[in-house]
Order: sequence, then C-alpha cells, then structure tokens
Amino acid sequence: MRFLKTGITFLLQNSLFLIAGTVIAVLAANVARESYHHFIHNDLGLLHLEGHHFNLHFIIDDILMCFFFGLAAKEIWEALLPGGALSSAKKAATPLLATAGGVAGPALLYVVGALALGQSELIRGWAIPCATDIAFSYLVARLVFGIGHPAIPFLLLLAIADDAAGLIILAVAYPQGEMNLTVFFACVVGAILFNVFVLKKALKVNSFWPYLLIAGPVSWYGFFEGGIHAALALVPIIPTLPHRRLGEHRRDEFFEGTMAPAPGRQHDALNAFEHWWKNPVEFILMLFGFANAGVAFAAMGTTTWLVSAGLLMGKPIGIVLLTLLATKVFKLELPVGMNMRDLVVLGFMAGIGFTVALFVATVAFPAGEVLDGAKMGALFSFAASILAFIMAKLLRVGRYSTKAA
Repeated sequence: MRFLKTGITFLLQNSLFLIAGTVIAVLAANVARESYHHFIHNDLGLLHLEGHHFNLHFIIDDILMCFFFGLAAKEIWEALLPGGALSSAKKAATPLLATAGGVAGPALLYVVGALALGQSELIRGWAIPCATDIAFSYLVARLVFGIGHPAIPFLLLLAIADDAAGLIILAVAYPQGEMNLTVFFACVVGAILFNVFVLKKALKVNSFWPYLLIAGPVSWYGFFEGGIHAALALVPIIPTLPHRRLGEHRRDEFFEGTMAPAPGRQHDALNAFEHWWKNPVEFILMLFGFANAGVAFAAMGTTTWLVSAGLLMGKPIGIVLLTLLATKVFKLELPVGMNMRDLVVLGFMAGIGFTVALFVATVAFPAGEVLDGAKMGALFSFAASILAFIMAKLLRVGRYSTKAA
C-alpha cells in the first residue's frame, strides 16, 4: 500500500497523468479516429446552451479547467502580494522583461512565418506559442540544474508572469462569440462584492468552499454569457479568498505549491484551496490531455511548424535578448549565482508550452486540419526539454552544488 501511495505521489508531482491522457488521446486518434471524436464531442443532451454542445469536451474545457486556471491565478496573486516575488519592481524587473521577450519572440516569429508563407489567415494563432508550461519546465529545470539553483525560481517567476499574460490574452484576444459586457461585469463584479463584503467582511468565512460554490457559478455565467472563455471564471474570484501575509508562512520550496502554515495554525482559505485542488487538478489535466491532444500524425501542417518554431526558437531568443536588454541597457541584475549560460538553457526550458498552448489552440481555431496541426506543434514543444539538455551539455551548465554556493 505504501509503495502504491508513493507511486501515485510521484505521478502527481511530475504531471505524468497529463502525459498519460495525452498519449492515450494520440493513440486513440490514430487508431480509431471517428470513435474517439464521437466520444469527445457527442452531445450529452443534458443541458441546452445556445451556440454550444454540452459534451465531454465542453465539460472539461469550460468547466473543469476553471480549477486549473484558478490555481494559476492563486500563484499569480500570491506573487503580487506584499512580500511576494513580483511585489516590487526591483524583484520583478528582470524576469518580467524576460517574460516579455518570451511572449514577443514566439508571437513575432509565428506572425512573420505566416506572412512569409502567404497564409495570413493563420495569424489568429499567434498566441499559441507564447505559453510556458510551469509543471514540465520546472521538472526539466530540476533535472538539469538540481534543487536550489537560482535559475529555478527565475524560471518559475517567468512562467507565473507568462501565465498572467496568457490569461489576459485569452480574455482579450479570443472572445467566445458576441461579447455582452453588461452581463459580464454585472455577474463578475457582483460575485466579487458578495465574497468581499458578505462572506469575508460580514460573516468572516475562512473556508474556500462558500466563495467558490456561491460566487463561482455566478462568475462562470458572466464569463459564458459575456463572450469570454468560461474557464477563466475563477480568476477574479481567487483574490477574494482570505489569506495571511506571506511572512506568516514558511516556504519549503520556491513556488512549488508547498505553502506550510505557521505551527499550530490552519491553512487560510487561499492556500487551503490550493492544497485541496492541487491533486484533483492533475486528474483534470489528464482529462484535458485526453480531450484535446487527440490528433493524427497526418495532421502535421503549416501551423505545426509555426507553433514549433515559436516555442523552440522564438522563446529562447526572446528571453535571452530581453534579458540582455535588462542587464546591459537598464543595468538590472540576474539572481546571484546565475549567469547568461544558465539563462540560455532556461530559455529552452521555457519553450515547453504544452498545456496552455493546447488550450489556446482550441480557442484560436475551429475544429479541423489547422487546429490539429497547431495541437501537433504544441505536442512537439516537448522537444524543448531535449534541446535544454543538449545546450546544458554544450555550455557546461552543471547541477547546483551547495558546496559551490
């Protein structure tokens, strides 16, 4: 039993359930394509949603993925709080400029490539290669740098800021149908005010459940009817959860979701939300991989190479160039113990854009060959991990040693 528990923990901590769901989806799409797509997209007939089919794909992408983006929002919000890693300009400046490069580089390369090939209709997918997958990039960083290397928190800061940019891009650049901002603001602002003034101020509720179960559906309805992707519904709700100052917590590891409470005290609602949902979200991501990564190998096309080029080339180039601008022109500094060779290797790690890249692809393009090609490009981003290992070897970037620190 202990061996089984250890094995499941290993799978959860390394996002291997997501990989399993992805592998199953790819196999199913290549062995029994029609059956696979029928299973994913068949209308369940349980609920009528204007302009949408209530199927497994909708349940996973528009409802369950709310909790994935909720966890992302938690990390972003926590980083912005006093004492957080993005709470001051001095702390955030260099990784934020690196993030800007990691967004602009892939987007520009994608757009230039689409125009050069005379396929301007593909420009809509410019945001697909802008993403960085926190879980997988962090896993590769630990393997290359070792635990404790200053490049790891730098990468995580970059990935968190990248997530924030991704959420804004999803909301602004990819509206879902006709926007109804009146409904959107009425529901979302109402949900926020209810959480802050009723649950938090008046009733002093410290469990995260009422905040989610009451305000969450109202916010989701506002996003859905407002024409903004409903998976983002918990993003404005998360900052309303009660939380303690970061100084009252002990960090076991930097941004790994291991916020430990002070002795004798319970988790506040914000961190209790993360601890409760962290493992279930891994299973949600497995379902997400199964529902979205099912593409035939024959689907490779122009979008495959544009997305791959953006992630594997645009990411590291953009990150390195903007960091050079930060250090050489603005006289900012890299973290102590980190050098430009580490940064180059880190840039390739950031090119793993799997989860969010897949998600953006599904909202950027309708079902068909173009979408399948873009998804294949997102899958190919795993090659960034191989490139990171190769560059680490060529640049003689070794694992972190406490004796050398």
